[in-house]
Amino acid sequence: MAQRLGRELAARGLAIVSGMARGIEAIGHQGAMDANGRAIGVLGTGVDVCYPKENKKLYEKVLDRGAIINEFPLRTDPATQSFPVRNRIVTGLPLGVVVVEGAQYSGSLITARLAVEFGREVFGGPGNATQPVSFAPNQLIRQGAKLVTCAADVIEELPTPIRAALTQAGQPETEQRNLLADAALNGSEKNSMNRSRPEEPVHIDDIVERSGLNSSEVLATLFNLEM
Repeated sequence: MAQRLGRELAARGLAIVSGMARGIEAIGHQGAMDANGRAIGVLGTGVDVCYPKENKKLYEKVLDRGAIINEFPLRTDPATQSFPVRNRIVTGLPLGVVVVEGAQYSGSLITARLAVEFGREVFGGPGNATQPVSFAPNQLIRQGAKLVTCAADVIEELPTPIRAALTQAGQPETEQRNLLADAALNGSEKNSMNRSRPEEPVHIDDIVERSGLNSSEVLATLFNLEM
């Protein structure tokens, strides 16, 4: 789910923010990279220290396509207390926070609480109720977080100007859509469309008379157009 949301949201033009830690955070970023999208990694170390080391390739990709940031001095090594501190930035930067996994006493619920305090949208990816790591997202959904399974679920909760911009960017231009639609019509469908008027209703008998088709052909054609 983290990889899917990261990939789909990045493909729509949104930047994916996470802490680049092992597991869900790194997987979400990997999804963004799979879509050639943008990402921001908020480290719990110095910006010159990649932790964990197995994320080195991901670190380099994020650095190339987005940004690596933090508030610690260079060469700061990982420390347990540093990661909860950096979660303030992880939750403060984005428009919303998606919780995909988290046990009952995990940091995921703390992160979600911070997001609420910062006025950010909180989303939950539903999980198997028999798995301990599903507690956090399921609990958040129970408390009113938006249940999400795909990018569209997230986008529809974003501020109107941003949602409108993303929707417009995901659609072809009107002229291009009309050309594509016109090319897909057969002869009788084009004939019937040319006899109709977008600005006013036209009775089916008028279409029959103008098109030269019989009523059965017109009915079948209109049915296909409607479908």
